[in-house]
Amino acid sequence: MSYDLIIRNGTIVDGTGASRFHGDIAVKGGKIAEIGKVDGYADRVIDASDLVVAPGFVDPHTHYDAQICWDHLTTPSCWHGVTSLFMGNCGVGLAPCRPENREIAAWDLVNVEAIPFDVLNQGVTWDWETFPEYMNAAERRGSGVNLGFMAPLSPFRHFVMGEESMEREASSDERSEIANLLGQAVDAGAFGFSTTNLAQHIGYKGRPLACRKADLEELRAYCKVLQERGRGSIELALTKDVSVVDESEFELLDLLLSESQRPVTWLALLNRDDKPEAPQQTLRDTAPLLERGAIPQVTVRPLLVQIDLRNPFLFANIDCFNPAFNRTVEEQKEVYRSTSLRDGFRKELENPRIFSGKWERAVINQVGSPELQELVGRTVEDVARERGQDGMDTFLDLAIEDNLELQYSYELFNADESRIPELITDPRAMIGLSDGGAHVDMLCDAGYTTYLLGTWVREKEVMSLEHAIKRITSEPADFYGLTTRGRIKVGAAADFAIFDMSSVGSKRRGDMRKDLPGGGRRLVMPAEGIEYTIVNGTVLFENNVHSGALPGTVLRAGRD
Repeated sequence: MSYDLIIRNGTIVDGTGASRFHGDIAVKGGKIAEIGKVDGYADRVIDASDLVVAPGFVDPHTHYDAQICWDHLTTPSCWHGVTSLFMGNCGVGLAPCRPENREIAAWDLVNVEAIPFDVLNQGVTWDWETFPEYMNAAERRGSGVNLGFMAPLSPFRHFVMGEESMEREASSDERSEIANLLGQAVDAGAFGFSTTNLAQHIGYKGRPLACRKADLEELRAYCKVLQERGRGSIELALTKDVSVVDESEFELLDLLLSESQRPVTWLALLNRDDKPEAPQQTLRDTAPLLERGAIPQVTVRPLLVQIDLRNPFLFANIDCFNPAFNRTVEEQKEVYRSTSLRDGFRKELENPRIFSGKWERAVINQVGSPELQELVGRTVEDVARERGQDGMDTFLDLAIEDNLELQYSYELFNADESRIPELITDPRAMIGLSDGGAHVDMLCDAGYTTYLLGTWVREKEVMSLEHAIKRITSEPADFYGLTTRGRIKVGAAADFAIFDMSSVGSKRRGDMRKDLPGGGRRLVMPAEGIEYTIVNGTVLFENNVHSGALPGTVLRAGRD
């Protein structure tokens, strides 16, 4: 028997949670043709002795909406064994978009996902207007991995309502038009729609992101689009108070579930220092919703962020910071010097919602001025004590002194790693939250798959290899209704992550590189131990080297 590819002698973990077994896998025409003891020959044979062969990993939460225009590989996710990913999350994206609204769409990504405007201006191709055209443009360009698309609500409201989309709810006619456009997107293969109610999600000119202005009648109409078609899901950036679902948010989740009759995933459950029981209490409080298909997302890593005040996304939910958005460096410095900002910031830190102001955790990570180089590696608390100041003033003053080039690192959530296992082993939650492609100079959690395998399976033995693989393959695939991905079975797509269990992993902190359009900088997370990444039967990476192939496809809901 002749095949395109045979993977021999691997330890196969099939993604279902079943016990591992030793065997071969044959591939023909991009599909798995045979599993077990395979006879015959192939154009390519991979010896997987001493390696684990798993289904390609499925990342449910990325923001590569712009990056796919200039990066056909969607790095760094592809380095970590991810073969399928979903973008268009949190209600923000680039389609549909009329030419006159392109600046609005770009600034939405700047403010919500912290992607520099100059990068977007140079890198986005704008070879679409409608959402189906956007998906088709991605297909024409080619991709290393499989791309799934959620329809983000903000650009749909922009498309119909223009700038008023950021100021008011839609009229009845506008609501119908938006619902019709969403229906066209889902019919073209979008996997549902996304939205947000987070206060820090501000868009063009610092105004609320357009989807935050959608009222309940609108959301009912958009849910109906999914209910009528019997497919798709909803992604929602939810809690105003991290990991706490209040009464209005409970009601919103209930409405989305009831009106769509489809699953809803929401962000996020993270451990916090000030409310250590918040995630578990929220799981108890939302139990009736979880039983009906509401699935919170969790992350496997401490949420370690880079902070610079040139891009103050982290503080977007603090009103006194609003004047600092979309300004020149000199204008921002004046804002940060102002008494009004400092008084407001100090008041916020009395009852923090996201940034806790633990200055012993704020580490000076990078500076632009040679005069400040000696401060690298020191904490704000330490420098403040030396200067005889409080931490908040020092935090702002240091940034101003460095012309806003200074970067801090800060463990925002999940700082106590001993609390992470109770979240990532809970079957009511979905592992994801990589945010790949977003917050490019602030964080990079795209290596969560290898971190899970290296840290929580090999080093700390929190869960079995079989369970961990299931959590990052078939579970997210099932959520999105993918029938041919996330499992190793005959007839399934030949997507594989092949790795060395003795070395697989990723670091806590990423590397800063200047490889965005125009030389823009971003944090990336290198992968360790991934020997092969195979997409649709074709080797994409071998020993961290790209093969030159682009075997990925645009995933279409109901067809893949």
